[in-house]
Amino acid sequence: MRIISSKSELNGTVRMPGSKSHTIRAVALASLAQGSSTIHKPLVSLDTLSAVNSYRMLGADIDISDSAQWLVKGFSASPSVPDNVIDVGNSGTSLRMAVGTAGLLDKGYAVFTGDEQIRRRPSGPLLASINELGGFARSTRENDLPPFIVAGRLKGGKTQIKATSSQYFSALLVNCPFGDGQTKIEVLLLNEKPYVEMTLSWLDRVGLRYENHNFERFIIPGSQKINGFDVVIPADFSSATFFLCAAALAGRDVRIEGLDMNDTQGDKAVVDYLRAMGAKIDITDEAIIVSADKLVGVELDLNATPDALPAMAVVACCAQGKTKLYNVAQARIKETDRLAVMAKELSKLGAEIKELPDGLEISQSELKGGRVDGNDDHRVVMALALAGLVSDEPVIIEGAESAAVTFPNFVELMNKLGADIHTEQ
Repeated sequence: MRIISSKSELNGTVRMPGSKSHTIRAVALASLAQGSSTIHKPLVSLDTLSAVNSYRMLGADIDISDSAQWLVKGFSASPSVPDNVIDVGNSGTSLRMAVGTAGLLDKGYAVFTGDEQIRRRPSGPLLASINELGGFARSTRENDLPPFIVAGRLKGGKTQIKATSSQYFSALLVNCPFGDGQTKIEVLLLNEKPYVEMTLSWLDRVGLRYENHNFERFIIPGSQKINGFDVVIPADFSSATFFLCAAALAGRDVRIEGLDMNDTQGDKAVVDYLRAMGAKIDITDEAIIVSADKLVGVELDLNATPDALPAMAVVACCAQGKTKLYNVAQARIKETDRLAVMAKELSKLGAEIKELPDGLEISQSELKGGRVDGNDDHRVVMALALAGLVSDEPVIIEGAESAAVTFPNFVELMNKLGADIHTEQ
């Protein structure tokens, strides 16, 4: 399937879907709880359904028949041995969270795999910490890449971690409280800090105890228990990034509803990025209102917001002068090497773009349109669709089906704003 995106002016109102990151954390912790939980307004997407499948196979009873609220009966931190291999599809967050939970098994093994992209994404630091803390975690190919074989049991102790991906550390924070003894974690490197802050906010919400020493050292008591909970999932700033950026490129009073600037999601920083570049943005209690204006190049440290890189790269093409997106080398270990891919695909459209070791340098460019490859990466696909809104000729993006990983109704909501975007087989 492909997306065809053409020059457009956007106007109107859209409401953002629920947060993928919050939904997956809610599924994990509800599964680890004793008793029942209700997750209101979850994101229903391929990634979150991968989390549901993973935790069902580990013993949780999860009813998703009502898409507006999911009902979870937890296994009280005592997962079951799966009947089959757990396939997480394309969901790195689901993989890392569930691998950590499999470290709580009392007997037996869990085997994890995923699609071709997942099998290229490393998790070595997480595997090493599980082994140091008493569990068992191995890559079947002995290269830190899935498939993984995981067993328990986490007993506590000391570990060091380089969180080149915040997901490694978040998986430990979610699961170590249920291990047998106290865990001490020394954090040698922490990328994407806001995602860890989100995880800590969930620990606070459900009553899990920990000591945070300036994000450099954590002490987590073991043998903790939590009860089921009710939670409403906030709207997703990572998904909203594409609408914020689209409006900054081609918008006239675009209203984006459902977002909470007080939420822990790191991608809310995209509002500040776009303001720094000159976009007109007003924030009210009901909506974020964005209009296009003359954009100027800036230098942006994207370490905390790697998922924003593809969309911001497109915005940079329309900003006067040069824009530098830097300190985001971890973008190379996402669904694709997003630095290399965005440089390659935007160049096809006429962008003047230079790949850096840790980012991109982009000069104002007249995008001419053409055919590009989404590289089976949902955020790359959606970012390239934004390029079509400001290109001389349509942009045709192959691999459009991957947008369903996080944002199944992306095209529908863009159309609601007047975007000339459609899909075809």
